[in-house]
Amino acid sequence: MISKNVPTIGDQSFEELKRSNEHGAEYWSARDLQPMLGYTQWRRFEDAIKRAIASCEQSENNPVHHFAGAGKMIEVGKGGTREVDDFQLSRFACYLIAQNGDPRKPEIANAQKYFAIQARKQELNEQLAADQERIELRKQTSEEFKALSGAARQAGVQDKMFGVFHDAGYKGLYGGLNSDAIKTKKNIPAKEQLLDRMNATELAANQFRMTQTRDKLARERISSQQQAINTHEQVGKEVRVAIERIGGTPPEQIPSVEHIKEVEKRLKNAVPKMELGEKDAGGLLGDK
Repeated sequence: MISKNVPTIGDQSFEELKRSNEHGAEYWSARDLQPMLGYTQWRRFEDAIKRAIASCEQSENNPVHHFAGAGKMIEVGKGGTREVDDFQLSRFACYLIAQNGDPRKPEIANAQKYFAIQARKQELNEQLAADQERIELRKQTSEEFKALSGAARQAGVQDKMFGVFHDAGYKGLYGGLNSDAIKTKKNIPAKEQLLDRMNATELAANQFRMTQTRDKLARERISSQQQAINTHEQVGKEVRVAIERIGGTPPEQIPSVEHIKEVEKRLKNAVPKMELGEKDAGGLLGDK
């Protein structure tokens, strides 16, 4: 079964478009990749390829090993054919094109997620990979916070009691500490959002707390404000017990990290620096 995260066109996935050249190296045709990435005009897609070639040079990798000019025969009217410009692209080249494509296109966004998250990808430096994971988790926890607030409202929690409700979850998970106490312990300014200063592990624990609370409120049809607050605290305690049972670090002992906005800024301005393994560095030349 094809993963929902793998870019597709029709019934073909990115991996299924892979070919092999005379060196036994994998490559993709730019003409095949063009529609998959949401481009209807070749000249627009060629602009993205040129930007990707520049990024390849900036990352201190040889573009010759990853972008090879080629021709491709296409069908024209009445059964005829003609040759058009094309490129043979290494996996690294495909990644760079996705990173340099039009971010407004959902296909580009999907391809960027594919290359960033799928296990079979070119090796990102560790900091970049960690940054991407944290940003993705922060987005997910933000959405889950909204969903939990909606579930709490349906369970009878009044708007003026939302602070108490959300603090109950923190108290359960953080050994009795509310959000203000957690900020004090971790030296986080009072005006900052606590979630913006959590690392990936802490974000994941809080996301799990929120999803389980939301499901429990709905499953048990809770309709009492106090019962909803108690439920949130109890779920937090259960998550804490699970962390302790597997030998994890209690969340209040996890140091705060840099603000998520600084991470987003760094990623936005980052030049893709990659140290490719011998085979990947060879790209279209294979192991040579």
